[in-house]
Amino acid sequence: MNEQEFVGLLESLLLPDTEKVKSATAALKKNYYTSPNSLTALIHILSSHPSHQLRQLAAVEARNLVPKHWTNISGDEKAQLRNQLLQSTLKEENKLVRHSSSRVVSAIAKIDFVDDAWSDLPRTLQEVAISENPLHREVGVYIIFTLVDTLGDFFVEHLGDLFTLFTKTIQDPQSSEVRLNTMMTLGRVAMLIDGDEDAHSREAFQNCVPHMVAVLKGAIDANDEAHVNQAFEVFQTLLGCDASLLQTHFRDLILFMMEIATTTSLPADYRSQSLSFLMQCARYRKLKIQALRLGEELVLKSLPIVTELGDISEEDEDVTPARSALGLLDTLASSLPPSQVLVPLLKAIGPYVTNPNPDYRRAGILALAMCVEGAPDFITTQLPEIIPMVLRLLEDPDVRVRAAALNGVARLADDLAEDVAKEHAKLVPAMIRNFDLAVQALPSSQGIEHDRYLSIIHGSCNAVESLIEGLDNKEEAVAYASQLVPRFSQFLSPEADLKSRNAAAGAVGSIAAASGEAFMPYFEQTMQILGQYLEVKESQDELDLRGNVCDSMGKIAAAVGAAPFQKYVQPLMHASEEALHLDHPRLRETSYILWSVMAKVYEEEFSPYLPGVVKAIQDCLEQDEKETALELAGGTEVEIGGKKFRVVEPDSDDDDEYIETASDDDLDYNPATAVAMEKEIAIEVIGDIISSTRDKFLPYLEKTVETVLSLVEHQYEGVRKSAISTVCRAYACLWGMAEGQGMEKWQPGFPLKVQPAPEIKKLGSALIAATLAVWHEEMDRGTVTDINRDLAATLKLCGPAILVDENGGENLIEVLVELLLQIITKHHPCQQDLGDDGEDAAPEESSEYDWLVIDTAIDCITCLSAALGPDFGQIWKNFEKPLIKYASSQESIERTAAIGGIAECISNMEGGCTPFTTSLMRVLTRRIGDEDMDTKINAIYGIGLLCEKSDDTAEITKNYPSILTQLEPFLTSDTPNKRLLDNSAGCVSRMIKKHPQNVPLQEVLPRLVELLPAKEDFAENNPAFQCIVSLYHHQEPTIQTLTAVLAPKIQQVLSPPEEQLDETTRAQLLELVQYLQQQA
Repeated sequence: MNEQEFVGLLESLLLPDTEKVKSATAALKKNYYTSPNSLTALIHILSSHPSHQLRQLAAVEARNLVPKHWTNISGDEKAQLRNQLLQSTLKEENKLVRHSSSRVVSAIAKIDFVDDAWSDLPRTLQEVAISENPLHREVGVYIIFTLVDTLGDFFVEHLGDLFTLFTKTIQDPQSSEVRLNTMMTLGRVAMLIDGDEDAHSREAFQNCVPHMVAVLKGAIDANDEAHVNQAFEVFQTLLGCDASLLQTHFRDLILFMMEIATTTSLPADYRSQSLSFLMQCARYRKLKIQALRLGEELVLKSLPIVTELGDISEEDEDVTPARSALGLLDTLASSLPPSQVLVPLLKAIGPYVTNPNPDYRRAGILALAMCVEGAPDFITTQLPEIIPMVLRLLEDPDVRVRAAALNGVARLADDLAEDVAKEHAKLVPAMIRNFDLAVQALPSSQGIEHDRYLSIIHGSCNAVESLIEGLDNKEEAVAYASQLVPRFSQFLSPEADLKSRNAAAGAVGSIAAASGEAFMPYFEQTMQILGQYLEVKESQDELDLRGNVCDSMGKIAAAVGAAPFQKYVQPLMHASEEALHLDHPRLRETSYILWSVMAKVYEEEFSPYLPGVVKAIQDCLEQDEKETALELAGGTEVEIGGKKFRVVEPDSDDDDEYIETASDDDLDYNPATAVAMEKEIAIEVIGDIISSTRDKFLPYLEKTVETVLSLVEHQYEGVRKSAISTVCRAYACLWGMAEGQGMEKWQPGFPLKVQPAPEIKKLGSALIAATLAVWHEEMDRGTVTDINRDLAATLKLCGPAILVDENGGENLIEVLVELLLQIITKHHPCQQDLGDDGEDAAPEESSEYDWLVIDTAIDCITCLSAALGPDFGQIWKNFEKPLIKYASSQESIERTAAIGGIAECISNMEGGCTPFTTSLMRVLTRRIGDEDMDTKINAIYGIGLLCEKSDDTAEITKNYPSILTQLEPFLTSDTPNKRLLDNSAGCVSRMIKKHPQNVPLQEVLPRLVELLPAKEDFAENNPAFQCIVSLYHHQEPTIQTLTAVLAPKIQQVLSPPEEQLDETTRAQLLELVQYLQQQA
């Protein structure tokens, strides 16, 4: 080969001339890279050329040609090249070239080790790693790092030798590079260790952890930013490895990271990285943090960091310690029980929100706001104390504090809309005052002050947007509309800044949604104002505004209804279709959401738009999610030898100036890409459209379902859960249409009593197979929660048909029971720490999101019982023990859910509950005396059902006196809790109907009749009036004396609302009325 020309072509790749680079690339690919001689020449250049840039390029090119040509080089030449390469690497003075050359060594070793060649390399490297020459030690350890990185499994049998070496090199007295390279290697070795199978390696690694901490500390002390970043990266990596590796030193590691975070003299980036590590710990090692009870300390040490927030604009998105501390609080609240996060936080923020320093007052309310989403149920119980604090801060003299308080209102209302909206009479006027003061101050303000007043305007709009849709009735929303719409509309004018227009558009849309048809007085004018932004597209900010306007118009359409909105549909659909082609993911998502709203408003009348809508969503779901851009932030990419490389700046911290970015088929990417999130929305929307357009969607259903099913195992959890949800909705929609066309309603149990059509069976089989494939190993708790909900809803709506397979259903039920048991006993993968084996005892307390996984699983169990009916009795024994355990929990929310679930299962399995009567009676009667009202009510409901359904007459009637004694206080008191009275009446009615001879009717019936009809829980009217019908049927004397009292009550319950009675009870009661009229 022409070596001079070859070198010249390589040098051309370094020129800042795109055409010359392209030409040289083509010539290399065509004339040189097809021959093994090119690899030999590159290694020679790497070993001896005077230009470090060319040596660097040669290393990158050689590494990529090794797999293609190394096996075609003769044995003698290979030996010479190995020695030449290793020696030149040891002598290389340029760090980037050393690292790239080391990668070539590992690429060759990857091939040689398979062929039992270069067998002396590991021993040579270990000798080099303890050489007297620090540079040799650095190179030796780095090559070992690249080998472990490339050939990890090869070293599994040699970990003992590696740890013997690392014990020395991690403490190298002279070279920080040796220490860091050892730490990086340990990060890779950690991936190879199974703590249960290899206790020696686990212990050896644990002994290295303090030295790894010392490496990070040393890099921080030396302010070596590159080493600090690499050390943090290793610790982040360890969180994905076997949990036992960090277990011994986990507490100390957490406290060390928190010490970094709270040391204000350190660079902000170091502190933010330590907080990022703590966030990952809270997410992936939450059970360990909970067991060590570190939540409170993390909360208390995060709060002072939040006070450093300073003056930041809304556009500023830089990562800072203060923002990272807020992120940590958010993660802690969603990962740990309220007792470890919210309880200490609420105690701690008292002095903050009353502190003379406004930075502290702002930190207090912002910290609370960040924790709302993670524990909404607990926050609800604290609202009587929180709301007065928020109102006080809304009147704070400091603008920044008031803006933070508005943010607090928005976050509270986002998750607790109905509860927070109950305080609207105090909150809305306070928000209006803030808005008005800011509007008055805007014209005369400048700079930071001007931005602060704008933040008040935006915050007021956002707070109203979140709060107003939670109002109990439309009249309240309409009363505020006359005050709010004119105020916000002034910021919808073209003269207002874009962010103000965005905020105002969102608020007006929510006011419309809350007002419903009563928004009509503002409808036309609002649509005209918003309409001017429907086609703006000159900038990203304008596209953001266009998206918000589209959202608001959708809410307005849903509010005013189909007829008034009709003239705006066509231009809005046209604008939404155009938005798909404007290269703005958020705008595309907005278009999809609009189509969902339009389909809900117009239902079957939306069908003319279905061809275009379905095609657009299909195109979205078929998008390729691999990155295709050839320009990256660090520099530009060039293609050399069929590979893409990023040319980075010489002062970059990357290992190579030329970094392989991978070929198109193996590009590594974050699953939560913009395209993936767009697909998530599109899938949810197609589910809405199927449910709304029903039979009009049938021509598109098969292809749509096929596409959605192909995404159920997508890497992004949002796509997975939306895909399963949409297929569930499609199945339910088909089932509903079949029933509407005459198919009999499903009946519980096996074999199936109602056979669905073949296409429904086919879809059901595909759905349950896809669901189980994801459900079994899903690590994301939100996805498991949604699967629980989706399957529960499907079983409730469509019955047992989805559980039928070629074996009749028993196999699927067995799998279903196993999965539900895993969840309610906290042994499902989504309930374990990452890298943990799950064998440790589950903690008694749960975060609210962790409990939600279990709560929805209990719902799924009750819906399974509904689908199986009496057959569920054979399965109940699997669930009885864990549910009874929850019924005795220290947490009222757990007792309530468990008792409610037990009651529903009794109702559904009917006589199947008989073998379990004694144990069920024991737990239910105990909970009648529960201090929690919801648990008490559920227990009363369950007792009544058990008395009605069980055939164990002796056990049931034996307990009648005790039950009636427990119920007597509720029956004879004037408690304001209507549900308690309704369920007590229902319970007694069921007892009377089943065993009237065991109830003192003369004493009980007058009070029972007095309590009727039910005031809140209308379902309890059915057993009560069925009992009365039965007593009349048997000509019971006491009930006949109460006819005059009963007559107006019967008339009342037969009147609207219709949901006061089910059809069966209504028919029986009408017959009774006729009978009584005949007797009169």
